[in-house]
Amino acid sequence: MKLSKYLKPYMLFALLTPLTMVGEVMVDLLQPKLMSKIVDEGVLGQDMGLIIHTGLLMMLLIIIGGACGVGSSALGGVASQGFARDLRSDVFKKVMGLSFEQTDKFTTGSLVTRLTTDITALQQMVDFMLRMLVRDGILFIGGIIMMLTLNVKFGIVIAVAMPIEILIVVLVMRKANPLYSIVAARLDSVNTVMQENVSGARVVKAYVREERESQRFGKANEDLMQANLRVQKMVAVLQPALMMIMNISVIAVILIGGFQVQAREMKVGEVMAAITYLTQVLNGIMMLSMMFQTMSRASASAKRICEVLDSEPVIQDGAGANCTEKGTVSFRGVSFSYPSASGRPVLSDISFDVKQGENVAILGATGSGKSTLVSMIPRFYDPVQGDIFVDGVNVKDMKLSDLRSKVGIVLQKSELFSGSAADNIRWGKKDASLEEVKAAAEIAQADEFVSTLPDGYDGIIAEKGASLSGGQKQRLSISRAVLKKPEILIFDDRSEEHTSELQSH
Repeated sequence: MKLSKYLKPYMLFALLTPLTMVGEVMVDLLQPKLMSKIVDEGVLGQDMGLIIHTGLLMMLLIIIGGACGVGSSALGGVASQGFARDLRSDVFKKVMGLSFEQTDKFTTGSLVTRLTTDITALQQMVDFMLRMLVRDGILFIGGIIMMLTLNVKFGIVIAVAMPIEILIVVLVMRKANPLYSIVAARLDSVNTVMQENVSGARVVKAYVREERESQRFGKANEDLMQANLRVQKMVAVLQPALMMIMNISVIAVILIGGFQVQAREMKVGEVMAAITYLTQVLNGIMMLSMMFQTMSRASASAKRICEVLDSEPVIQDGAGANCTEKGTVSFRGVSFSYPSASGRPVLSDISFDVKQGENVAILGATGSGKSTLVSMIPRFYDPVQGDIFVDGVNVKDMKLSDLRSKVGIVLQKSELFSGSAADNIRWGKKDASLEEVKAAAEIAQADEFVSTLPDGYDGIIAEKGASLSGGQKQRLSISRAVLKKPEILIFDDRSEEHTSELQSH
């Protein structure tokens, strides 16, 4: 129900979809009746005029029903696709607002699955609810009514067959429903392994670990297949069982109808119509069972989507405060530990001051917490104890946009995006002119290699900078930090050479 608000903007389409579907279903319900009239009064009564007249009427109804069906599909598509688009947009915004700690908890592979596969499952459910639920529901009820108007004795067949079909559907879906959550978790694992290997392909190849990673992916893939097979094996009994019941029911209708025809209480065309109506009723139950599968899968997906939407960002905006200084950083008794580290501190009681214009180098062995320390300045993480001040104001009291606009940071891993070299540098200042871009690139000593690209600054950079060397990616990252002209410039694990180059500018 929480996600139903995303359907409200498309409520007009959502209401028109079942209404147009009613038109198509009513045509389907009238067809057997008209066909029985052709057989009983036209063929057996040798009335060619009635056959032609009724046949033309059936063709006209088919055209109307087809138009209603097309309209229903189009309207339902607008509603379900709009629902999925808006939901996907909100989930993406929520993911962008999560802290690094929360992103690590969900894992990248799981978040990708939730944004794609899970939302697609919900979109399909909305489409099914608007169209197929109405269609199958009306066919089910309408078929029973039309069948009983032909002969009340056919109600015996429905009274026996229908509870058996419903019982089979309920028993199968009760066992299958919990397995859809397992399937979703296994799909997360496949996506996570895939994402790690695509982003870390160079490391895999450098250490000749292709075979190991193939086995690791194969294990995740096998687990996903087995989980899917468990669901499919349970669901596989549905259709054959329901078809068998339907065929037995058809035989029963033929037997009852045959006796009624012999007793001249029914006509042959009416028996044919009864068989068609029975098929519509039992097919309706079969289609509803398929829809329940879609709903079960979507239910598991909805829980996973709500987990993301219900996650309140750990790093919250401050109320905003007026800065009393400029370009200063102060740590006061700061301690930090990662949640997964069982409380073991990475940093303990850190205190220092950096004044405007000062250059400070933080030295330490690998794993000593240097990156963690600088990541707390723009509030990628918050300290467990102590306070951090930027420009004389506690960072927790500042708006995140204000704080991060003051800080330029070049991370250990250079992240580039598909697009031109100029576009990547303009991450520092989106409306920067080409002259400003070139000036920043010259300071970071990136201009030399960018100018040699086929289209210069308009040259396209492959996804994640795959077309550049590690050093070139670093210099583009430095360029955009320089272009930003921040009050505080942070180099995470950069060489002394880079720092001295920038000091001269």
